[in-house]
Amino acid sequence: MGNLNVTKLQNKKEHANYIHHLMNDIEALDLMLQQDLIEKEPIRIGAEQEFFITDESFFPNNNALEILKDINDNHFTTEIGNFNLEINLDPQELKSDCFSKLEEQLTILLEKAKASANKYHSKIILTGMLPTLSLKHITLDNMTPMQRYYVLNEAIKESRNQDFNIHIKGVDELSFHHDSVMLEGCNTSFQMHLQIQPDNFIDSYNWAQAISGPVLSVCANSPLLFGKELWAESRIALFTQSVDTRANSMLLNENQSRVSFGNNWETGTVTDIFRDNISRFRSLVTSEYITDSVDMIERGEIPKLKALSLHSGTVYKWNRVCYGVGEGKPHLRIENRYIASGPTTIDEIANMMFWVGLMLGKPSKYDSIHKKWDFKDVKSNFFSAARYGMATQFLWDGKYISSHQLILDELLPMAYRGLYSVGIDPADVEKYLTIIENRVKSNNGSQWLIKNYRNLTKERKKFESAQILTSQLYDKQELNYPVGSWSMINKSEILEQNERHVVKHAMSTDIFSVVKEDSLQLVVNIMKWKKIRHMPVIDGNKKLVGLITTTDIKELSYYYLGKGVAVEDIMTKKIITIGQYEPLETAKNLMIKNQINCLPVVEKGKLIGLLTSKDFLD
Repeated sequence: MGNLNVTKLQNKKEHANYIHHLMNDIEALDLMLQQDLIEKEPIRIGAEQEFFITDESFFPNNNALEILKDINDNHFTTEIGNFNLEINLDPQELKSDCFSKLEEQLTILLEKAKASANKYHSKIILTGMLPTLSLKHITLDNMTPMQRYYVLNEAIKESRNQDFNIHIKGVDELSFHHDSVMLEGCNTSFQMHLQIQPDNFIDSYNWAQAISGPVLSVCANSPLLFGKELWAESRIALFTQSVDTRANSMLLNENQSRVSFGNNWETGTVTDIFRDNISRFRSLVTSEYITDSVDMIERGEIPKLKALSLHSGTVYKWNRVCYGVGEGKPHLRIENRYIASGPTTIDEIANMMFWVGLMLGKPSKYDSIHKKWDFKDVKSNFFSAARYGMATQFLWDGKYISSHQLILDELLPMAYRGLYSVGIDPADVEKYLTIIENRVKSNNGSQWLIKNYRNLTKERKKFESAQILTSQLYDKQELNYPVGSWSMINKSEILEQNERHVVKHAMSTDIFSVVKEDSLQLVVNIMKWKKIRHMPVIDGNKKLVGLITTTDIKELSYYYLGKGVAVEDIMTKKIITIGQYEPLETAKNLMIKNQINCLPVVEKGKLIGLLTSKDFLD
């Protein structure tokens, strides 16, 4: 939505006015195509860098607006989460050292952001999903306090008329309900723009769809969310669900999500893509419109198509069509939205060069690909890459092939040819595409994160492991070595921060629980089998209602247990509990004061973990 002053569509008059301008924008775009007004050269590239802001302990820091004010640079703008910001890089003409120039500007701007963040005891981190994110960070309290985000949230919630149901199944499973679009703040990306010739836009767009899976597989960098190991690029699953305007029902729903890969190849003209979006997705918000786009063209002026751009800004295709005006000239471009932020700036520019090279280097045998390949194969490739990353086997040109073989044997040579064809400096081509090659042969960001997270959780709880992982991610980003060269985390070099530990650092979340109606005989045996000393008792809403300990049961006879005694007959009902973000020292003192060895950890009365004296020893 850019910086438009948006409001929610309230009444018939506002709807009619917005639709009038939207239809005019479509007509105006057709006119510009017919009159050959769309710029064809020079071709330009551009990018948007989203990033996380954390505190010194590497947890999200809710101070983006203060840092943005201190930066005082129009290249920077807000995101929906008040722990995110975005950089809009200047467009570069596609020639010679344009990629090096893009990285140079990105580095300068990030250094500016780091300097301002440092004043607020904050750090800048590039990653698709921050490993230390928790549910408490995605509440409305952490939404950037600007009108357009609240308007969008209200509009989408009204469209659904129910909470968001999030369910992602990977190695672990994540399933919960959420009440706002703040989940979008969990995602940060490096969005890449390539200007496209209007004469062959449709063919170029379809090719962009075809290569999405292989490109995504080598660039995956978002495997963790809320301590769960999900997809290699979990952003694809989460973002699709986090702004979904479709309500759940008992009926089959054929509608597309506003975040989608699409269902078919594109045909016709670029205007037909916009027409399809307008047909499928109703407008959520509006803004002020003064000029008529068609009238402007008749007067020899170039319109910005604000109504169409606003509508497109609420339809999140992974390859999105964009219209823009630069230096008074209109142009068309494809925005690649599926690549995650990070792990380093040099990795991001390498990702961009690989994608642009493939877009430019398409062999003639892939012309009119929509007539040769089945779209569902391409869509399947994309989602397989999101799930499995470099472990994906693609169906490419009618044959199954591993991601490694496809990238090394066909796609990298294709990217080299495409870049050389437009005069990109050979030294730059070699520098950045070698990064992609080495990544294929070693590990991408997702693989590095998972390997180290699993290694850390062998000895530490997930919460602390995520914190250490993020701190190491930050340290390696600062060196700006490509992720393909990163070694495993050296545990001996990990700096302990025990003075800042909270209950969540030490509590156990893999816990057994029972209900008060359960047979006490069964519970006693479960405690023996699993060597459990404390068994929480919950009700149907997961609320804690009691606790059974080995002390409660050790004097009970087998005769007594066999008489059908229920859990509620002996459970302790008056329980001392604690919250997950309380200082660990507070928990320790509470246990000593009350002479207890177990503290159930609750959130809004619901059991989420257990802290025992054994956890302090661990």
